Amino acid sequence: MEYDLDRNPTYLLTIDGNPKVMKGEKLGYYTAILHLAPHKLSGFNVCASATVGCIASCLNTAGRGGIGIDTNGYNAIQVARIRRTRYFKRDRIGFMDMLKREIDLHIRRAERKGMIPAFRLNGTSDLPWENLPFHGHANVFAAYPDVQFYDYTKIPVSRRNLEIPNYHLTFSLAESNHADAIDALNAGLNVAAVVRVRKSQPIPSPYNFGGRYRKVLDGDASDVRFADSAGTVIGLRAKGRAKRDTTGFVIDL
Repeated sequence: MEYDLDRNPTYLLTIDGNPKVMKGEKLGYYTAILHLAPHKLSGFNVCASATVGCIASCLNTAGRGGIGIDTNGYNAIQVARIRRTRYFKRDRIGFMDMLKREIDLHIRRAERKGMIPAFRLNGTSDLPWENLPFHGHANVFAAYPDVQFYDYTKIPVSRRNLEIPNYHLTFSLAESNHADAIDALNAGLNVAAVVRVRKSQPIPSPYNFGGRYRKVLDGDASDVRFADSAGTVIGLRAKGRAKRDTTGFVIDL
């Protein structure tokens, strides 16, 4: 099948269908996620701090993102992510207008459901959203100061703004960024690690990281990372391609 990868996307935010996000609904949170095409799949790099291991193990092709992919690596989900990324890069004003409309819509939907809206704008990307102007504001977080945003990141904390009260970051451990992960812990962030543990098994705790034993939380219980206790490691079971990782990206607890 021929796909027009440069056509504007029909929508930006994904609301339903992510099992882990849906678990957060039991905690009262209604989360919308922006999924872009990770690393350089769109022709534009949206994961500047990606490592060899995380590129090979990316969740981009886990779950529905990997179903029915053709010989060119495309299915409807992959095409949609590429279109969003190219739109973001080529028409920033149009993209931000569309994002604002969808954020406003999601907030209203959450209110009708009696739930708390939350947003994760780096579902399969790692953009420093705090540096991106949004409709006359310094960033999207300033535009919605009473709304909770959160993300995972591999960008070193020295290059992130950690003073935004409604933006929660969890640092993502990889095979070659352990020093950055320690810096993140010292700065008050939690660290997420992809672990080699079967779905039916509990994630072991504690874990000796950086010379100190730290509590390990089961990150698959929900995606509500901003509710995690501070100073912890967030264990995420290897999924998709990560199950075959040999780079050291996936760790053994």
